[in-house]
Amino acid sequence: MELSEAITTIDSFVVNPRRGLPEDLFLLISRLTPLINVDLLIHDEAGRTLLTWRDDEFFGAGWHLPGGIIRYKELATDRVRACGLDELGAEVAFEPLPILVSETIRERNDRGHFISLLYLCRLVSPLDESRRACSDPPAAGAWQWHIECPLNLLDVQSQYARFF
Repeated sequence: MELSEAITTIDSFVVNPRRGLPEDLFLLISRLTPLINVDLLIHDEAGRTLLTWRDDEFFGAGWHLPGGIIRYKELATDRVRACGLDELGAEVAFEPLPILVSETIRERNDRGHFISLLYLCRLVSPLDESRRACSDPPAAGAWQWHIECPLNLLDVQSQYARFF
């Protein structure tokens, strides 16, 4: 099979790249190019930082800032808004420019290179209380306020420890 035929075949599996890609195709792309993601830095009036729990095969279990990978032809600011709604059940306001741009390269091939845009955000609607962390370990996707950087912050987000 010629490369152009292979590309045509792969492309036929993509229904709407703005809604995401099939997992196998997404992982292939993540082996070939850096992924660009947004992360949301949210503090409350007490100075605590809002984190969500993650537990998956790529990053393991631990706390991380809410965030996500920018999709095709999606503005970074639209992904910030979507992450607030998807991960927290809340609307967020934010500064128009990221306060930090960082790069992470990991040993693994799948999802091994990221350009991360950190946005300073604030909640403009209440958090979804049904997603509050209420077990140990928390359920994947649960949120919790933290007064200091937790020991189990995911390594891939270690560059954010200074913001606690």
